[in-house]
Amino acid sequence: MLEPGSPAPRLVLEDTEGNPVRLTGHAALVYFARSTTCPVCARHVRDLAEHRERFETAGVRVYIAVPEDRVTAAAWRAKRGIPFPVLTSPEGTPHEVVGLTRKVFGSMQQSGSVLVDARGVVRHAHGATLPTASYDRDGIFAALESAVHQKSA
Repeated sequence: MLEPGSPAPRLVLEDTEGNPVRLTGHAALVYFARSTTCPVCARHVRDLAEHRERFETAGVRVYIAVPEDRVTAAAWRAKRGIPFPVLTSPEGTPHEVVGLTRKVFGSMQQSGSVLVDARGVVRHAHGATLPTASYDRDGIFAALESAVHQKSA
């Protein structure tokens, strides 16, 4: 898993229309959902949507990354009314690039989040095998506040 203070990986993902998305040149939070069928992850995405204005005010783009293909991701986004771009990877999964692997005999996809500032520095990284432990809202908002204060200093 990535460490706060480390450079962000050169991650190029695809949105549900197949357009490349680079996580450089702007502040971004990526929530890595375990799967589109995970109800706990869906609840975490709803919480992020409820705090959408807070991210927008801080100048942070929110993305949701899923391990499935673009067609599955697009259907999930539409069904759930997700207001953020949903990303997939043309090779492997987005999760692998940030160190969120499969655990417990390869059956449990880890989930988590990474907050990167506009300079490409990881400000928050958190992951877990159990989806109930993968969403660190307090850590995300503490890193968000810290990044905002550093930007204004």
